[in-house]
Amino acid sequence: MKISICALLLTVLIGCQNGKTEKIYLARNLVTGEDFNTYTKENDNPFTVLKAIATKKPKKSTDQEFAEVYSVKFRDTTIRIQPNKADKDMVVDKFALAQFVNTQKTCLLVQLSDNSGLIAPFYLLTLKNDQLEVVKLYRASTGKQDKKVTKGMFRVGNAGYLINNDYFITNVNAKVYTIKRERPEERIQGEFFLKSADKQTLVFLLMDSFYEVHYPSGETFTLPFPVGVPNNKSALYSWIQTNFSWQKNNKGIYFLMENKGNDRIVDIKEFK
Repeated sequence: MKISICALLLTVLIGCQNGKTEKIYLARNLVTGEDFNTYTKENDNPFTVLKAIATKKPKKSTDQEFAEVYSVKFRDTTIRIQPNKADKDMVVDKFALAQFVNTQKTCLLVQLSDNSGLIAPFYLLTLKNDQLEVVKLYRASTGKQDKKVTKGMFRVGNAGYLINNDYFITNVNAKVYTIKRERPEERIQGEFFLKSADKQTLVFLLMDSFYEVHYPSGETFTLPFPVGVPNNKSALYSWIQTNFSWQKNNKGIYFLMENKGNDRIVDIKEFK
């Protein structure tokens, strides 16, 4: 009998050591103005990011592609996300991106690794009241150019991250700003082009205009292309440095404006 009991205990111990602790999370919506720059009293960071190599679906039968993927643990539990509340069979625990967005390292920006050819969704994994919360970064859009302009994450210098033309996340204190759209029903139908010297106004290049967004306030300005605008993007950049400048309005907000009737010399640093 003693031998049987010992064998049973040994089996249980081995099972616990080899077992994995996992938890499935349903993401909630973003709340405007909420703070993700939380602190932890723990000695160790509650998040652990693990990197692995995974195979990608080859473009040809003879090809074999590899990509880095990440898994994330919150304390001792592997994070799994169920993207669709109605589909319990679809659960993801591998991410194509896992990037801390605050110096406290209590908020992670992640992107699902499998998107079946589309831009995979983004989430924030954040410490709230000593627990983990998963926040989705998604806004529905009916824009005709959505496939072209939805490019995932774009790093805007050292200011932060632009997500699908819809969100801007600062990379020091994890502040998340919802980018005001030109039309509410569609994400901005253009590509990011410039940021202001104070890093708070983003300029998007549309078909026939510059759409400018001061993301902290939500104030916008649309500047139609003047006569003579170059078609080539690199030539356009040089042309702007000669003919435009960042000008502050009566609210202290910088917008890109055309120089009219003055010989102001523009410092190239204003466009970096």
